[in-house]
Amino acid sequence: MYIVPIAWIYVALMMSVAEATNTNGSVLGAIFTFVLFGVLPVALMMYFMGTPARKRALRAQEQAERNAAIAAHLAAAGDSPSLQPDASRETTADPVAPVAEKP
Repeated sequence: MYIVPIAWIYVALMMSVAEATNTNGSVLGAIFTFVLFGVLPVALMMYFMGTPARKRALRAQEQAERNAAIAAHLAAAGDSPSLQPDASRETTADPVAPVAEKP
């Protein structure tokens, strides 16, 4: 994965050396060549290549925070986390009272 950025930096370095040692070239021009043709494109490329990894890390952090909040809520309620909905052995309560017919 890092072979392309390393090769690109090497080529930009060689371009800069060639410009600095040329009779018409200058050291300042070599520095600008290295920065504009080497460092800047490689930095952008590495930033864009790292975007999926940053998104995965952010999602993992959000999931961990969500799991911690759920565990804290269950611990505060005194319930133990369970996959069974009736693990607390409480009777189900109907939120609406049944209506009976009048005789």
